[in-house]
Amino acid sequence: MIDASPSPSAAWPSLPLAAWAGTCQSLHLWTQIVGKVRCAQSPWQKHGWHVVLYVTARGLTTSPIPHGTRTFQLDFDFIDHELVLQASDGGVSGFPLRPQSVADFYCHLMNHLDDMRLHVDINRYPNEVEHPVRFDRDRIHRAYDRCYATRYWQALVQADRVFQRFRARYVGKCSPVHFFWGAPDLALTRFSGRAAPPHPGGIANLPDWITRDAYSHEVSSCGFWAGGGLVPDAAFYSYAYPEPPGFAQARVGPDAASYQRELGEFVLPYEAVRTAADPDTVLLEFLQGSYEAAADLGGWDRGRLEWSGQPGVATGRR
Repeated sequence: MIDASPSPSAAWPSLPLAAWAGTCQSLHLWTQIVGKVRCAQSPWQKHGWHVVLYVTARGLTTSPIPHGTRTFQLDFDFIDHELVLQASDGGVSGFPLRPQSVADFYCHLMNHLDDMRLHVDINRYPNEVEHPVRFDRDRIHRAYDRCYATRYWQALVQADRVFQRFRARYVGKCSPVHFFWGAPDLALTRFSGRAAPPHPGGIANLPDWITRDAYSHEVSSCGFWAGGGLVPDAAFYSYAYPEPPGFAQARVGPDAASYQRELGEFVLPYEAVRTAADPDTVLLEFLQGSYEAAADLGGWDRGRLEWSGQPGVATGRR
């Protein structure tokens, strides 16, 4: 029988940021608009988990959003390149994802929501960006390359799949694997169960109280993002808050991983993962090793928090 599954290099597409930087910026702002719709309509959840998006078999989704006695959801479809709006009364609408300004995307979405009697008011300023421009006035960011939008989603699919495996090893409090549009990044956070010192905040255009709510308890957090600034291309990351003494000096594999002092994070280039003979194993080595450094140096009760693979049984240290 012929194995028709894709090779690792085909499943994990090349994603050099320079080739799609404009599209990356547009998607960042478009996902913020969609995420803010969910935020405006949803009851507050600890750590901001009510605002996130999730990876799907076609793109990204808000999951169901309440609106009076109805619900609706918004989906980015990176196969047919559409923004799809579905309501619980059977209503369906949407518009193409194509080169268009952030202002045009915002107006299209709000008009479609209004047409379906789903009016939503959002904060029109983006978060976690320097020099923010109101969504309805931003005619600067307008790039959309269908090929790279699809590649980005395919990379998110692979990262989400491996993160789900890593998440399953933990019985303590753990976030869902979610796409947070602030950075934006695909993230997963494990909690020790102990309270943390107040976070200093200081994130651009993000109220400090939101950051302090997110980091109210000790965490070991990992994620994937498209790159930029100190990390020029797509990469996986892992950090601890509060960072325990010795964390920066911990030995975390594989060899391509390194601790970035300016960021306070371990970083593993996406390229090192996607070109590996076994990308899943390489990424899991990084996730497990960086978590163990945070947990061991931070004195976490790993015997209570980790999963043995047997129903209802936690493990001691591996």
